[in-house]
Amino acid sequence: MTSGWLIIIALVVGGLVVTGLLCRWLLDNPRHDVTTGIMFHAVRLYSRRTHRLRVEGGEYVPESREPGPYIVVANHTSGVDPLLIQAGCPFEIRWLMAQDMRVGFLEPLWRWARVIFIDREAPNLTPLREALRHLRDGGVIGIFPEGGIERPSRAVLPFMRGVGVLIKRSGAPILPVLIRGTPEADTAWGSLTTSSSSTIRFLQPVLYDLKNERPDEIAEDLRERFMEWSGWPANDEPASADTPGGKPPRG
Repeated sequence: MTSGWLIIIALVVGGLVVTGLLCRWLLDNPRHDVTTGIMFHAVRLYSRRTHRLRVEGGEYVPESREPGPYIVVANHTSGVDPLLIQAGCPFEIRWLMAQDMRVGFLEPLWRWARVIFIDREAPNLTPLREALRHLRDGGVIGIFPEGGIERPSRAVLPFMRGVGVLIKRSGAPILPVLIRGTPEADTAWGSLTTSSSSTIRFLQPVLYDLKNERPDEIAEDLRERFMEWSGWPANDEPASADTPGGKPPRG
């Protein structure tokens, strides 16, 4: 066999090995499909390059692709928050999101991400039921209980009672996340194209005594914990219509 054929065979074998490793790398994701693999790695690359993301408290993050049920609860600093948190987790998070943030041209993305939308103008139980069903199936739900982006920054808004209802009815443990350093853009979407030095800090999971605590007590306790973790004061004015991503929360 000539050296030319040996080179060709070596290139083919090498190509097959590289392709196999690439496919394995891409398929290592919660849905085990190539599209999700591309999206997961793209989010991580974007978070590192654009926001120089720093992750703290990684020891509290479950390593499993299917760790649920879990409820990820975070303060809300910018529109990029969900991407940064997802970049720090090996499992998929289904986010609860306000209907007024549902930009039409991104509808294929919302469907692919299986976002659960909440209509704050006409509240109903459908989103809660869907979230509870997902938790019962062992999934992970993500929620920003402030109901809007923190403005002014570094102050914790009131937590909506709905987060307490979700925790009370599901009995799922909470994985708290404290977000700092994200861009203070004029709009929620503006933060996506503005660079930053952002930090997400995962904290020890919290499990409530569901027999003795009401939903509003759970929500208030969580808010107090976030103020303690962050060292930030309370901002007792609810998120308003002119706050990026915010309207007066209900319920």
